[in-house]
Amino acid sequence: MSHPSLFRNLVLRLRICFFLFGTIGNVLYVIILSAALDLVPTGTPKGVIAFCGVTPSLATKIGWPYLLKGKIQYKQRIIGCCFMSVMGMTVVAAFNHLSMRLLGIALASLSSGLGELTFLQLSTTYTSSGVSGDALGYFASGTGCAGLLGAGLWWVLRGLGVQLGVGLSSLLPFVIPLAYFHVLPTATNFLNAGAYTPFEHDHYMGTPSTENPAESPSMIITSNASSGAPSVSLTPADKWRLVHPLILRYMASLSNPYLAVCVYTFEYTINQGISPTLIFAVPKPSQHPVLSHIVKSIRDYYPLWQLIYQTTVFLSRSSISLGLPPLPRKYLPVPAILQAFILIFLFLESSRGIIPPGETGQPDDDESASILWVAFFIAIEGICGGSAYVNAFYHVGHEDLDVVSQDPLAFERQVQEREFKIGAIGLADTFGILMASLLAVPVEIKLCHDQISRGRELCRKV
Repeated sequence: MSHPSLFRNLVLRLRICFFLFGTIGNVLYVIILSAALDLVPTGTPKGVIAFCGVTPSLATKIGWPYLLKGKIQYKQRIIGCCFMSVMGMTVVAAFNHLSMRLLGIALASLSSGLGELTFLQLSTTYTSSGVSGDALGYFASGTGCAGLLGAGLWWVLRGLGVQLGVGLSSLLPFVIPLAYFHVLPTATNFLNAGAYTPFEHDHYMGTPSTENPAESPSMIITSNASSGAPSVSLTPADKWRLVHPLILRYMASLSNPYLAVCVYTFEYTINQGISPTLIFAVPKPSQHPVLSHIVKSIRDYYPLWQLIYQTTVFLSRSSISLGLPPLPRKYLPVPAILQAFILIFLFLESSRGIIPPGETGQPDDDESASILWVAFFIAIEGICGGSAYVNAFYHVGHEDLDVVSQDPLAFERQVQEREFKIGAIGLADTFGILMASLLAVPVEIKLCHDQISRGRELCRKV
């Protein structure tokens, strides 16, 4: 196979694998959120699902990058993540008691958090000319697809019931190790295909490897170092030096608690606290022939909002893989600002019903206008959230790509620094989701109380 065709084949395999890593690694979490109404008893705030679904993930993202020493063992991580995901979903499917289901959700959350951290770090090892942004871009696109696939999949599986529907979804994690061990090309494969870059010079890489991606440039250098030279490992002081400038530069655009606006806190407060209360009368076929086929009971509104949100998240997270330019760094806080306005609008609509009635003043006209406006703002919410995610990680992953040390140990240190930095900011979105899960429960209760006080009691029936 010629170099150009070999290179194209490798790029295609890389894109497919990272897309699958993003999709499968996050789809179970989305299924759990989409199934929130079916997993908890009637009247239980849905925010408890989000809380148990995000706390283990946050703990992993906070501790793992700082506790890890030396090279990353990608193979062991991926096998462990697959095992925890399968076990978590099996527990959710096998038990009807709420506490056991929350335990299963926590296991799946732990796997999701460690998996996302792992694949973000793995993406930094592919620095070949022409593919430096592909791994991250397609992983982000996959995480967006996970939202769409998870929401859509549960829309289909929910008719089978929790046990069978969730049980079938527990088979999905096996896709990740299959793709990693049998499809994903190594960084050295790109060197063999003629994609030369200083990061992959044979002086540092030695003989081209045919091993799994865990034997990336950093792994080979460490192997060479072990034959006589000292190994490389970042100290806690090194990690603090690296993470300190990232806090305001990137984490602030996602979920820095010192800012007035934080995109994921607002986003998931909307999804878990406000969306469950955005309930309207079931549309009549004679007046709404299309919508009436989608919404057949008041319990269908929440999955519908999730489906709209996840669709737009997928589109916005795919922006870089589709070839669109990344958002300039100075504009990273903009999505969070827009999220704040969306949250305020949807909060007031749920609490007070601020959308004016239709031209005839009939209740059906009023409901129709509200449904359309809510769908529109939830779509904008998804675009903002997806844009904040992919652009922040893209900028971190592309810092200092032009700076390459000529010393093998110094180069290994650069590799570990890049892996650490992209892993360190991964806690930002998870911290925002955790904050939202704490806010969602009282917000949902208040909004339902406000609706009852003005004569709307639909929220009591879901």
